[in-house]
Formats: sequence, structure tokens, C-alpha cells
Amino acid sequence: MSNAETSKSTEVVPTLGWYSATAIVAGSMIGSGIFVVTPDVARHVGSAGLLMAVWIVTGIITVLGATSYGKLAAHMPKAGGQYVFLREAWGEVPAFLYGWVLLSVIQTGFLAAVAVAFAKYFGILVPAINDDLFWTVPFSESFGLSTQRLLAVVVLFGLTVFNCTGIKNGALLQNVFTSLKVLSLLLLIIVGFSYGQGHLWDGSHNWALALPANHEMGQNLLTLLAFASVGSLFSADAWNYVTFIGGEVKNPRVNLPIALTWGTVVVVTLYVIANLAYLNLLPMEAIQHAENDRVATAGVEVMFPGYGMTLMAIIILVSTFGCLNGMLLAGARVFYAMAKDNLLFKKFGELHPVTKSPNFSMWAQFGWACVLAVSGTYGTLLGYIVFSTLVFYVVTMLGLIKMGKQQPQEMQMTKTSDFVIPWTYIAAASFIAFFLLFGDFLSGGLPEGDAFFSSKFFTSIAGLILAAIGLPIYWVWKAIKKPVAGT
Repeated sequence: MSNAETSKSTEVVPTLGWYSATAIVAGSMIGSGIFVVTPDVARHVGSAGLLMAVWIVTGIITVLGATSYGKLAAHMPKAGGQYVFLREAWGEVPAFLYGWVLLSVIQTGFLAAVAVAFAKYFGILVPAINDDLFWTVPFSESFGLSTQRLLAVVVLFGLTVFNCTGIKNGALLQNVFTSLKVLSLLLLIIVGFSYGQGHLWDGSHNWALALPANHEMGQNLLTLLAFASVGSLFSADAWNYVTFIGGEVKNPRVNLPIALTWGTVVVVTLYVIANLAYLNLLPMEAIQHAENDRVATAGVEVMFPGYGMTLMAIIILVSTFGCLNGMLLAGARVFYAMAKDNLLFKKFGELHPVTKSPNFSMWAQFGWACVLAVSGTYGTLLGYIVFSTLVFYVVTMLGLIKMGKQQPQEMQMTKTSDFVIPWTYIAAASFIAFFLLFGDFLSGGLPEGDAFFSSKFFTSIAGLILAAIGLPIYWVWKAIKKPVAGT
């Protein structure tokens, strides 16, 4: 194909149906979080009643957010999703800042984290895969190579190559692995209730929706609930990734809202029931102190002594592999959309003339994700973006309300009740964000020493600073790209 023909290959083609779109929603959400997050939530709240309340409430918040995004996706079914929503509602600057944080940390950091999680659980089956560094760079003790990190890079490479063959192939792989993940969770739940020790209704679990009297943490209840919800909320995150491929979904005004709503409903329902299964298998104290927070492994070990670790490793390998595939194929579409708006290098906006996939964008995200994976810093960086991610969600919801008032017919928001869901999400997300930022002050003050740098206040401010760094980058970029008179 000639260069002229290649340059015309810049528009994505609708090829995916509702099931593939739903599989991308569910498959991107289900990673390793549901298997390891519950102990942290349990340690914060201290009772089974509050543990389940946190999972149920954050599940409702997730479904509310996805339902609201369904209106935006149906109105603007374009490559880039949330980036496009922010641009249309508020202009280039907030849209660019979102794309900047997505490229620098959110997308690439999550890819690195999930790929390393895959390699870590693979190491349970093959002990030679471990994080013992055999090579480090001179200026850092953590930046280096291990068999675990090499495997993470290999998996990212293989999935990138595969998804460069076209979104149809990527979606087919996603359909298979999402189905396997849902079946695995269902199997875990069924066996958990069948083989459980009956701990679910044990009175010692303190099912009251209040902190137990012997709770030693000095924080108030609202702060604890906000801190506890972070893990459960973000173990169900990435539901918005299907909006990134909006331009490649057939009949998007119908299929995108269906995918967002039903994909999130299925996942959060499975998450809530899975936590009930954990409570049926293990006493509360065992959940709180599960080794390395591997609560699912501890539960399966009760059912199948001696085989729990191996069985859960296989389930988590399937789960993380499918999660990686969904995030990888969808995320690159945001950088493609930014390049189409002249906010990234033109190369990011090119599509392969045959597969119609943004191959350069996918290889760019692969490259940076690999750097983060071998640097060992992705965990810290992801901790920084929890607060700023919530802020972007809230700003996007405010954009939906703004556009709903300006274009009620087009946005299908002609009744007052149509605004209730986004306002409810904004209130809930703002509650969590407020206590992430100020909760330490309300519960006795900031920790001192090294503990300060892991406090929610510090990580929230660091996330805002990381996002704000995009502002000078945007101004410099616009100055460089400013048209010269007469051209």
C-alpha cells in the first residue's frame, strides 16, 4: 500500500457487538483485586457488617457511574471515550490533563502492576520466576531485572503483538478470558458456600454496622469507611475502558449503555457474593491477617488443603491475563484520539492500513509500561493517582450534567430524575475524595516520619501535583504547534 493510502487510514471502524463490549467492561474490571483487597478493607472496618456494607456501597457507586457514562458514550461514541467527554464538556485543558495522567501513570502503571501480578502468581507454579534482581542500574537498587519482571515484559509484548492484528482478534480473546474469569469466580463462590465452615453467621464476626468496641484505630468512622472503600472501589475500576473504543462498537447508542450497565452489575454482584463466600470459609480474624493478603488462597486452602495456592494461582493467572488484554486494547485509543486533536505526536494518530488498529500508540504504552515494571515504582505511582482519578470522574459527571441541561433531547435527559444518578455519584465520590484528603486531620493529625509519605493526604496531594505537571507540558506543546502566519 502506498504512503498516500496509508495516510488515509486514520478512522476506526465499528466492528464489535454488545457481547464483546460487555466482555471488555467485565474483563477489564476483574483483575487480581477481588482476590487480595478484602483483608485491607476488613482491617480498616473491623466487622463483617461494615465489610459487606463497604463492598455493597462501592458496588452501587460503580454501577451509578457506569450508567451515567452510558449516556455520554451513546451521545459521543468516539475513540477516546472519557477524554472526548472532558474535551466536549470543558475544553482541551482538562481533557489533555486526563490524557497526560492516563499515559504517564494510570494506563501504563496499571498495565505494569497487573503484568507483574501475573508473573508473581506464575512464580507459584514455576519457582524460578521470582523478584530476585540479577541486574540493577548503578543509580538505583530497585530499578533492574528479575525473572519475574522479564516475564511481565514478555506477556505485555505478546499481548501487544496480538492486539496489533486488529480489535476483532483482541475482542475474541477478551470474550474467551472474560467468560473463564466469570466461571472461575462462580466456581469459587459455589465451592465456598458448599465447603465453608459456617463462619458466615458466627456471632463473633460482629455483624452490627458499627465499629467493634475494642477497635484500636484512632480514626473516626467516616474516615475509616472512606479509607476502606479505596481498595474495593478500585478493584472494580476500569469499567470506563469500553468508552475508549466507542468508535469501534456497532450501534453504539444501544450497545454501549448495555455494556456499561450490565457489565458492572455482573461484576459487582460477583464481588459482593465472593466476599460472603470468604466470610463463610474463614473467621474474620483470618481474613484480616491472611498471608500477603491472599484471602482467596487462604479460603481455597481450607477447602482443598495443600492445593489452595496452586488452584488460586491458576485462577488469578487467567484473571490477570484477561484484564491485561482488555486494558491494553482499549487504552491506546485515548492516545490515538489525542493525536487526532493535535495534542500528541502525529504518529499516535495513525492506524494500520489493514488492521485499523493504532499500533504506534499500543507500542508506546507498551514501552512505558515496561519501564515502570522494571523500575519497581508502579505501586507508589498508582497510590498517587487514586485521588486524582476520583476528581476526573467527578469532573466528567459534572460535564454530563452541563451537557444534559444544554442538550436535553440529544443527551436523553429531559426529566429531573435523569440528573439524580450523576448527582448521586458526584456526592458519593466527593465524600470519598474529601476524606482521602482531610481524613488524617480529622482523625488526630498527620503521621510523622516515613509514615507521612504513605498517608492518604500526601498521596492525594502528590496525585494532584502529578496531574498539574501536565499544564506546562500542554502550554509548551501548544506554543510549539502554534501555526505560523501565512502557513
